[in-house]
Amino acid sequence: MKSYYIKEISDLVGGEVVGSTPDSISWPQQIEMAEPGNITFIGNAKYEKLWAASKASAAIVNDNISIEPGDGRAFIKVKNADLAMSKVLELFNPAPPRFDDAIHPTAVIHPTATIGEGTKVGANCYIGPNVKIAENVTIYPNATILDDCTVGKNTIIWSGVVVRERCHIGAHCILHPNAAIGADGFGFTPCAERGLAKIPQIGNVILGNGVEIGANSCVDRGKFSSTILGDGCKIDNLVQIGHNSILGKFCIMAGNSGLAGSVTLGDGVIIGGSASIKDHSTLGSGVIIGAGSGVTGDVPAGKTMLGYPAVEARTALKQWAVLKRLAENK
Repeated sequence: MKSYYIKEISDLVGGEVVGSTPDSISWPQQIEMAEPGNITFIGNAKYEKLWAASKASAAIVNDNISIEPGDGRAFIKVKNADLAMSKVLELFNPAPPRFDDAIHPTAVIHPTATIGEGTKVGANCYIGPNVKIAENVTIYPNATILDDCTVGKNTIIWSGVVVRERCHIGAHCILHPNAAIGADGFGFTPCAERGLAKIPQIGNVILGNGVEIGANSCVDRGKFSSTILGDGCKIDNLVQIGHNSILGKFCIMAGNSGLAGSVTLGDGVIIGGSASIKDHSTLGSGVIIGAGSGVTGDVPAGKTMLGYPAVEARTALKQWAVLKRLAENK
């Protein structure tokens, strides 16, 4: 098991050690469950009250923390405890699943597909005609990449992922289990003969570099052109992104949220869990949509929206205060 001295961890995160502990650190743990030899994290003042009862030997904390570590324990003070935490977790990150063969003998790879140097393909994968996979890609068992797709270098594709035909995945992406990239967009029109006629979806999906797609999330292909996710977008589990939506750089969508078709997001948009965005809406850069909100139209850059239907946060809070007073006065 790996273990590190406090100074080694402090040097890694660029922190300042306050207090001391005789224990070496063998594992990170949440504050309530930590034991001696564990390091924990206090990234918000509301968790400071939990430190006294914690058995952790050390904690990474924001530099404005209002408490002291106490006897035999240490704090590592940093400007951003959450960011430092990510470095520490990487330090203790276990090795990924092992590949005994770089290309498993049960993988089906079309003769016209090209596989870059250092790429690994797990058992029962299917890689179709004219697929181009760059170097150092990892494809875990039972993944499917269909005709004419491309995958950039250092991308990780977990088991159960399906990348439909003609889609393009950037470099350094992560597609988590059972993500579906490039399924048909939801397009139907009334038809006298068939009730509803399916509209062919002939576009594709383009994921930029550093994009992460959570487990069981769906990014639908465009009707005509492309559904596009810009560099650095992070998509949680169970998220729906409709056909022809375009996301700027570094957008975040939390679990169970969804975009209808032809939604446009600027850079750095944050969409909370279970929020929904109406089709053909445009959300400017820096917009924040609160959890469970329903956006029914365009939102200017920098606005925070809450509620269903969503309104500006300040207005929503006033409305909720009025409703609360009405209920209390009954």
